[in-house]
Amino acid sequence: MPDVTFERGHAAVLIADFYAEMMNTLPHATGRGVVQKASAIQAAARDAGVMVCYCATVFRPGYPEIGQRNKTFSRRKASGPTAIPNPIDLIHPGVRPHDDEVVVGKHRVNALYATGLDLALRANDIRDLVILGYATSGVILSTVRYAADLDYNLYVVEDCCSDSDVDVHDFLINRILPRQADIVQSDDVIQALGAL
Repeated sequence: MPDVTFERGHAAVLIADFYAEMMNTLPHATGRGVVQKASAIQAAARDAGVMVCYCATVFRPGYPEIGQRNKTFSRRKASGPTAIPNPIDLIHPGVRPHDDEVVVGKHRVNALYATGLDLALRANDIRDLVILGYATSGVILSTVRYAADLDYNLYVVEDCCSDSDVDVHDFLINRILPRQADIVQSDDVIQALGAL
């Protein structure tokens, strides 16, 4: 387990795709207390004056952001569920953002692609990015790979991430994500935030 330390004024927490529907029903999330642990990190970050950010996948009515070539989202557009344009409407109430915190709506899996998140992080001189959320095989994997290319120091909070496929979560946490991020536990992050 890596030693977790943050430099004051240069760390941020990203609570990614913490959808109320998934976090309340997914056994991998409910059985591990993911929401409660994420809420504890959120509170520790706020107490330490650390930037807390959020993302959720949203679309405008009619899904103009989705083209036919997009394998991930084209089925959603074709099936016709009502589009939800406001990311705050999707975020689990256990980690509800404050008004002054950064919330981005994204139209792809990666939280940094075509959103204002990277701009907000760079504008605040963020170097260390703590990432947690759903799904490990979705927003976590895509954002880590992209953020690593942007030269962020990355920390994936294993016990605050979940996936519908537990084997995929374990494989990514143990074999893929450590190539570009430190894999940490919520207690380690809370302790490091408390030291700021």
